[in-house]
Amino acid sequence: MNNQKEKIMLLENKNVVVYGAGGAVGSAVARGFAHEGATVFLTGRNLDVIDTVAKEISATGGKAQTAVVDARDEEVVTEHLDAVVAGAGSIDVSFNAIGISPVGLQGIPLTELPVENFLRPITTYAQAHFITAKSGARHMIPRQSGVIMMHTPEPARLPMPLVGGMSVGWAAMEGLNRALSAEWAQHGVRAICLRTTGMVETPVIHTVYGLHADAIGVTKDQMIEMASAMTHRKRLTTLAELTAAAVFLASDRASAMTGTVANLTGGIIVD
Repeated sequence: MNNQKEKIMLLENKNVVVYGAGGAVGSAVARGFAHEGATVFLTGRNLDVIDTVAKEISATGGKAQTAVVDARDEEVVTEHLDAVVAGAGSIDVSFNAIGISPVGLQGIPLTELPVENFLRPITTYAQAHFITAKSGARHMIPRQSGVIMMHTPEPARLPMPLVGGMSVGWAAMEGLNRALSAEWAQHGVRAICLRTTGMVETPVIHTVYGLHADAIGVTKDQMIEMASAMTHRKRLTTLAELTAAAVFLASDRASAMTGTVANLTGGIIVD
């Protein structure tokens, strides 16, 4: 007689679309969603990259499909989601994990930052997140069920130097998250933001810390140590920690959570 309990999958029979699925955050959460039983629809602008992620998911027994989608293009996003729903029957979770290169945007004093470089992250993030959320909600609201998710780092809340318009763009995302919930939660659609520290496992954060280290005259390792020291744990958030939280918050077990930011900063921010 088998006395082992059958594993409960938090996202079994859920359909999840991940935007920016080829990046470190997008691919990590996509793997986490698939591991918990979801069918993941991976999107990005580089098909080879997201195909590689899909193969990794399939190799471990998960279900994944890929498509080239620019999250800033409403027509493309809408057409892709229509196709997903036509084939799968629903869209249960939309996770937007797109990112932009920090080169030319961070590590530069505001007095020396070109206006277009200041505005780029603000307009890019606001546009892409509004489009993907709006497109997803159009399918979720009639079913009275769904979750819109996004991710920000701690400068969305903290006053940090040399981040240019990035902090403003991230703060706009968190404001959008609250607005989405205010309109859609009554229709069964939750909006959740996950806020972390920079994660040293990601290539982008190494670039960011390098830019900041050069700007203030320290090494990249010293910059990482300084960032880690700001936390209560004296270490930065990991991709595994972000993924675990994303899986739980996307599940029905977090049904009372909406319009909020899940604080994964390890004490850099306490609220």
